[in-house]
Amino acid sequence: KKPAPAPYDAKAKKTEAPAANPLFEKRARNFSIGNAIQPQRDVSRFVKWPKYIRLQRQRKILLQRLKVPPAIAQFGRTLDKNTALQLFKLAVKYKPEDKSQKKDRLKKMAEEKAAGKTDSTFKKPFVLKYGINHITTLIEQKKTQLVVIAHDVDPVELVIFLPALCRKMDVPYCIVKGKARLGQLVHKKTATAVAFTNIKNEDKNEFAKLIEAIKANFNDRYEENRRHWGGGIMGIKHQHAEDQHRKAIAKEEAKKLG
Repeated sequence: KKPAPAPYDAKAKKTEAPAANPLFEKRARNFSIGNAIQPQRDVSRFVKWPKYIRLQRQRKILLQRLKVPPAIAQFGRTLDKNTALQLFKLAVKYKPEDKSQKKDRLKKMAEEKAAGKTDSTFKKPFVLKYGINHITTLIEQKKTQLVVIAHDVDPVELVIFLPALCRKMDVPYCIVKGKARLGQLVHKKTATAVAFTNIKNEDKNEFAKLIEAIKANFNDRYEENRRHWGGGIMGIKHQHAEDQHRKAIAKEEAKKLG
């Protein structure tokens, strides 16, 4: 019998390592105790984080895992970035007056009145309306042209009814990222929602285009959003296990058919 062939050619020459440059001396570092300093590593995984950080991380994961009813899940679907940018650019023009601006305007109005002018040039400007109770009343009276709701209001019960109310009263509405961004528009830390009631003539074309895009994304898709649950996103390990389970079932089915 012939012996089995060798797995590799025994006569093959070993590849010679390139000659080391004599100018550069190799100095291997020893990382044992008391020798070279250990290289920096990302040890954030091993840090004992403060309790409030652990809680907020666990809360975020829980919100991903649990199934979320459609009424709450709709707040996860916000206005796209470009449309939101246009909306906020327009909203900046309608910022409410601060105390000093209002004082100056009222002072000038009083001066005009004292001078005998009947038609004042310093009338109250068109501004954004805010405050959840005030906005609700305006929607019920059909005095709003657009309602902008924050996506991260806590507790969500404060604004959960607004989309349904806007649809019932046929008022355009949209959900945008950031109660803090809405708060900046009205000189507050945060704002649950803001509403446009009147629009200047020069902004009407731009506003009409915005309303068209917003209605297509929110008012017209209300019924569709009512059927979509949120959450139910499992971890990466669970997803891999599910994939393997699905493949095993498919394999068994293929065997039965074959």
